[in-house]
Amino acid sequence: MATLQLTHAPILNSNAQLLILPVNTAGILLDPVLTRAKTLFPDNYQRYYRACRDGSLNIGSCMLHKRSREQAGLGISSNGNQPSHIANLVISNHPYHPARARWLTAALLDLQQQLFSLVRYQSIRRAALFARPLVFDHTRDHTSDVPNLTNPAPLDWHTDTLPLLIQYLQVLPKLSIDVYVPKSIEF
Repeated sequence: MATLQLTHAPILNSNAQLLILPVNTAGILLDPVLTRAKTLFPDNYQRYYRACRDGSLNIGSCMLHKRSREQAGLGISSNGNQPSHIANLVISNHPYHPARARWLTAALLDLQQQLFSLVRYQSIRRAALFARPLVFDHTRDHTSDVPNLTNPAPLDWHTDTLPLLIQYLQVLPKLSIDVYVPKSIEF
């Protein structure tokens, strides 16, 4: 059974073997951490961006990327602390639209299915999930972006999102998952 642990530490300093990044189908990354991950892991971003542009990335899916290891240059020295896999969890169709329960559920189920083989055959034991895109920003007025009829109420962290994470990720064997949440979330 997997263990989930909430933390406020910076995710890009993690020593996880698998990095789970919530993304959208538009190919637009507005979060500063996701933008930094774009420059740190350009091979993942290029594959993700191509999938967005050709329409092969669906909401509620997970695009798993096995990173290519650098063989020369300065990157080889820091390559041991970087993740070997990156999971792009597609939770929305645009960065301004919050995740919906059915999208998040489908994406977590797809991630779960892909992680079983990684844990079993590639000895993945440590994962890091970036949760800020899953937390709705109540300080911003989202009612002006999209009418309420087409975009239902966003998910609440404690009543919707966290229980879904526990339900779909805790069943994975021998995996330690650090969930990186914003400091506004109390635990």
